[in-house]
Amino acid sequence: MRSLGTAVGAGVLMLLVAGCANTQSQVGAGSGGTDPQLSVSAPPSSTAPSAPDIAPGEPPPNGGTQVPLTKVDAAALPEQYPVSVWTEGDGAVIGVIGQEGGCSKVTAQVAEQSATSVHVELVETLPAEQQMCTMDIRFPPLTAKLDAPLGERTVVLTVRQTK
Repeated sequence: MRSLGTAVGAGVLMLLVAGCANTQSQVGAGSGGTDPQLSVSAPPSSTAPSAPDIAPGEPPPNGGTQVPLTKVDAAALPEQYPVSVWTEGDGAVIGVIGQEGGCSKVTAQVAEQSATSVHVELVETLPAEQQMCTMDIRFPPLTAKLDAPLGERTVVLTVRQTK
């Protein structure tokens, strides 16, 4: 009789373990099982960055003048990098949208100026030491001073990372 009780107890234990294992495989998997109390869906994740503060075609800050996209060479930028360029004042200040995230910080530097083009380098500075950082993406408006007003010159945008 005692072995029958042990066998029944072991069978009940196996059913409980199997039931718990089945529930655990559904938790967090978003499987949408038949029992809504057993299924927990993960929060939506977004891999795409949020829209920049200033999108192409929108008025730039500080009463600036948008540079037509036909006068902007952004071929060297990563695919999802925002492209918005404007001038401020008499045209000798150029504005761009940068992209930074977590612990990084972006700046705009005029790398080269000629009679036909202005090369603006977006420099994302990463922390020197590895550290915990948030996973947000920010799109700050940046400005840099030109030697002369932009005029009809083409703006060439590049990006690099540094520590």
